[in-house]
Amino acid sequence: MPSKAKESVPVTNASEPQNCDVLIIGSGLAGSVSAAVLARQGKNVVMVDAASHPRMAIGESMTPQLIEWLHIIAARFDVPEIKHLLDIKATTKNIGPTHGKKQSFGFIKHEKGEEPDPRDATMFVIPKALTEAGHLYRQDTDLYFFNVAAKYGTTTRQNWRVSELDFDDFGVTVTGQNGEVFRARYLIDASGFRSLLAEKFDLREKPARFKHHSRSMFTHYIDLKPFDEVSHHPESLRPPPSAPWHGGTLHHMIERGWFWIIPFNNYKDSKNPVVSVGLTMDERTYPKPKDITPEQEFQRFLNDYPAVKRQFEGAKRVREWVSTDRLQYSSSKSIGYRWCLMSHAAGFLDPLFSRGLSNTFEVVYALCSRLLPALDDDDFANERFQYVEDVERGLLHFNDELVNSSYISFSHFPLWNAVFRVWGAYLTPGAIRLIVARARYEETGDVKWLDDLEKTPNPGLWWPNSPDFKKTVEIMGEACEKYEAGDIDGDTAANMIMDSLRASDELNPVFGWEDPEIKFVYPTTAQMAKFMYWANTKAPGEMRGLGRDMVSGILRSALRGKKFV
Repeated sequence: MPSKAKESVPVTNASEPQNCDVLIIGSGLAGSVSAAVLARQGKNVVMVDAASHPRMAIGESMTPQLIEWLHIIAARFDVPEIKHLLDIKATTKNIGPTHGKKQSFGFIKHEKGEEPDPRDATMFVIPKALTEAGHLYRQDTDLYFFNVAAKYGTTTRQNWRVSELDFDDFGVTVTGQNGEVFRARYLIDASGFRSLLAEKFDLREKPARFKHHSRSMFTHYIDLKPFDEVSHHPESLRPPPSAPWHGGTLHHMIERGWFWIIPFNNYKDSKNPVVSVGLTMDERTYPKPKDITPEQEFQRFLNDYPAVKRQFEGAKRVREWVSTDRLQYSSSKSIGYRWCLMSHAAGFLDPLFSRGLSNTFEVVYALCSRLLPALDDDDFANERFQYVEDVERGLLHFNDELVNSSYISFSHFPLWNAVFRVWGAYLTPGAIRLIVARARYEETGDVKWLDDLEKTPNPGLWWPNSPDFKKTVEIMGEACEKYEAGDIDGDTAANMIMDSLRASDELNPVFGWEDPEIKFVYPTTAQMAKFMYWANTKAPGEMRGLGRDMVSGILRSALRGKKFV
């Protein structure tokens, strides 16, 4: 395999194209990891970007599903550097001491002008048995993987703007504004909203097909106070001392909106004082003002929510605000002959629940596992890439159902509590499904275990083979929309959702998802053992199969002196 970057090729004849197998537009994590995978497997890859590293990017918070997709990609395509993202210790050791820990997802409801009721809060602490995830300081992670892609042989160009894309039956000619020309057999657009490929083929749906509406503003701060220090909540109504609000991603929920607080300074070995801060809200409820700056608008919101404002006393912004219009965009299709709109080039919804990177790398895996044999066969028929289209649409669709329901529920805590439980109850089995498949692949070398992940009726759903779960997601959306329309009250909507959850034999009975009074879900090692016992002996269908595979895998790994997860 190639082990060092190719030297940049000077532009000696602007009309003479340089040939490659794949050209990637965009060098964020999606583009760089895709380039590293393809180049590591011996393909001739070019990656171009209109900007340069280092730079800020949203998508800083990790999830168990993201960790497993990264692990699967690293194992399947032999890119060991991807494992440096699998937990905060590895990230700190190999990329640098600038990242935070993602111990939990915390949610606190706020009313304008009032102190938050400590009973109106929920938290899900990620089981350590799954991962000790991180908050990614994207300036560093993206630059690191840009260099990894170069190390494996990717030809890179920064500050390189595409001026023309010309497709024919045999590939695509990509011309830069500097006159340099590349000829590729396949094009991956991993750029984002301003996709030239989407523009060329008029792929953007106007308006976006999603129910959800939001806009956002975000930046980085230093000297931000942890909410644990300023909350005024009694000790008895706080999260466990071992899982403080500042130990993970904190969401301050307001009427049809939320603040995010993502610390990079909450890990013991971090030397980074920065905290990522954002505010995302429904632009129909909060139209974007034209007469004030984002800084002034953000301060207006802080003035309305005293507990949030206390976090910012003495804090200093360290970079310019980014302020958006409506975030949601979608495309009529994301796969065509010899091209792919990857993830954020195809569409975007909302950063709530930190699903952006997980969705992205599920798509990276689906594409690369098909593109490598397509390059070998010289066959780029759309049919062999159909699953990439299906999973991209499914990921966006189910996230739309979840996020739209969440924004509606922010105004009524019991309804939010029910939506929170639909989201959280299937995170753990969804991650275990991936863990088992990846571990069996590593044990046997048989790619069947990974291929079977895609044999599902519901691509993009985080527990995709369960008709009960799909029905609950649909009931959640229906109940929230009826509440929004005034057809039912919030308690009735919450009860519809909870009744659907409790009706499923697949619902994990150990963590307390069926009991709305359990606000802080904190699976201990003992609870994880009880969950595995239930899954192995009493759970129905696929859940029991996964439980048995997990337990037997742990035993086999112990006999070999290795860790299963």
